[in-house]
Order: sequence, then C-alpha cells, then structure tokens
Amino acid sequence: MTQISPINPASIRYIKLGAGGVFAPACLERGEIHLSYKELPHEMCVAGDWDRVVDWFVQRGRKLGKARDATREIRDFYTLGPDCLWITFADGYLWWAFSAPEVTWRGIDDPLLGPRSRPTIGPWRNTSIGGRPLRTQSLTSKLTQVGNYRQTICQVGHDAYLLRKINDTSEPIVAEAEAARKTLIDVATRMIAELHWADFEVLADLILARGGWQRVSILGETMADIDLIIEQPTLGERATVQVKSRASQSVLDQHISHFERSGEKRTFFICHSPDGKLSADGTAGLHLWTGEELAAVAVKSGLFEWLMDRVG
Repeated sequence: MTQISPINPASIRYIKLGAGGVFAPACLERGEIHLSYKELPHEMCVAGDWDRVVDWFVQRGRKLGKARDATREIRDFYTLGPDCLWITFADGYLWWAFSAPEVTWRGIDDPLLGPRSRPTIGPWRNTSIGGRPLRTQSLTSKLTQVGNYRQTICQVGHDAYLLRKINDTSEPIVAEAEAARKTLIDVATRMIAELHWADFEVLADLILARGGWQRVSILGETMADIDLIIEQPTLGERATVQVKSRASQSVLDQHISHFERSGEKRTFFICHSPDGKLSADGTAGLHLWTGEELAAVAVKSGLFEWLMDRVG
C-alpha cells in the first residue's frame, strides 16, 4: 500500500452511518457519507435557513433543545468543507475520509441508504497513512466511546490523539515509555550475563513457568543434549529445552540436529552469552533466546526484580 501524506484537517467530525451503522456497508463500498432525516426538505437545508429548520422540527413535536441538536448535525453535513475529516466505526475498525461538499438528495425509501449523501475524496480508509490497521481494540476508549453517541454527528473531542494514530506519530508518553523499556532491557541483558550458571538455569525455568509451561524433568538430570522437558497442559503440547551460559554456533547446530532426530515439535535453546551471533536457519519449532531477546522475555515475564536480587 502506497503511503500517503500526513493529514491536517481544519475540523473533525464523527458520523454514525445510519441507526446501528446500517448505512456503513454501502458508504464504505461506494465512497460516500449518508445522512437520514428523510422528512426534512432538502431545499430548506441548501438555502441555509437554519432557524427555519429548527422551527420545522419544533412544529413536529421536538423540544427546542433537541431541534437545535438535529439542526446542528444537518448544518455540519451541508456546510463543512473538504478540509473536514470524517470518522466512523465499522467492522471492528476506525474508518476515516474527507468529503466533497456537494450534497445529493436521493429522497429514496431504502433502509440501507441514506436519503442525502456526500461523496468522499478518495476511499474510506481503515489504516494509518503508513498502512497500519486502525483496529478499535488497539485505540483508547477515550476515542472509541464517541461511537456510543446516540445521535448522528458530533465533534470527536480527542483530535490530537486521533491524528497521531492516523499520521503514525508516536504518543509522547509512549515514546518515553519505549525509551525507558529499552534502558530496562539493556540493564537486564547485563544482569543476566552476570548470573551464576545455576541461577541462570533457574531463570530459564521461571520464564517458561510464567509462560504456562510445566517442567516434567529435573534440571540437569536428563540427557546431555537436553536440560529440561516441559509441557503445556492446556494445549497438550510438549517441548525440550537446552540452557547454556555460553554457546557457539556448533553447539546450537548439535542441538538442532538432536531436535530434528527426536521427533519433538518444539524446543527452546536459551543462552545469555553466545560466542558470536547464533542462527537457527529458520528451523521450524525452535525458539532461540539470546542476549537482548532473552532479556526482553525476562522483563516481560516480570523477573527484573528477581534479577536485581540475584545479581545484587
């Protein structure tokens, strides 16, 4: 997917594409935004006589406040220009588009199409400008809660966050957290390298246990090519483990050879201080943890303070 330029809209609006999103499939496919209020005359909106539109709603039984809310939505739909960013939620994604200002009156009675529409400028997108999917589950509820808006069109309220997501710009606090995590992993890498071999084997055992693996053999009491046999009870899966403080490529190659002859489907080779860069050549079922990758797994497993205690 070709990356597009960062966007900088003059305004942003959320639009619910029909009650319960009923217009969304057609809008996303056709490149349009639809609005209902099918009884309201199109000519009155084109004329921009918004006081008259308010009166029209009041005469039909709406309270003044509700009439003004409806008129605000319709006015936005008819008057916001091509520099307004429109967003909606559908199929588990945030979608965004800009729209040409011309409003077309269909006046049709189709439950899947709105009676008035505007064409989008380009297609609706559910990815960032760099192609990253904008899944609702990966977005803050501060933004996605706008999807619960009971009416049709409203301001988003978290414009800066939304634009950072679309433009692939890091959140300032996330960038700070990533820098802190990198420092943490750097320190953990050095602490692991300081471990006594017995403590290193315990660390490997703890990491695997916190990942749901249970040891079915005793450390150091199995055959020379294997230090542990572990299993995942919930998956019914079994794996072998070799733990080395130091290892060369030839040691890893021997482990791979034994693994391929063993008939096992998964194995772990864990080494904190390899002699040069180790390569598994894409061996299926082999997990190679060394250096920073091993430290990252240890930190993610909540073992940083354990390392501090052992090294300190």
